[in-house]
Amino acid sequence: QVQLVESGGGSVQAGESLVLTCVASEIPFMMKNMGWYRQTPGMQRELVAMISPRGGVINYDDSIVDRFIISRDNAKKTVFLQMNNLQPEDTGIYYCNADESTVVGGPGKPIYEPWGQGARVTVSS
Repeated sequence: QVQLVESGGGSVQAGESLVLTCVASEIPFMMKNMGWYRQTPGMQRELVAMISPRGGVINYDDSIVDRFIISRDNAKKTVFLQMNNLQPEDTGIYYCNADESTVVGGPGKPIYEPWGQGARVTVSS
């Protein structure tokens, strides 16, 4: 069964940093775009960062560009999201999934079910 396990969330002050980690199993990880999604209360889950299988294509939503960095370790089937200079508007639950699209800022085209439990990020001003 597909497993997507996110970790690294927490409660921080504005300006601080976090690193999210997602470990995937039972998917052809090295062949898939991987993405990080953010969900806030009352809003649709949104693809905010994606990385192609070898890292040649990386896209960020305008809300996180120049602050967040997505990376991956194919040998460990792991994708990371380095979150710098966090702001209150970054608050939400962050999920990872493989995605058929490279277009961020919308729902994306996530591939796998079930979703993981997500990593909750809370940023206070």
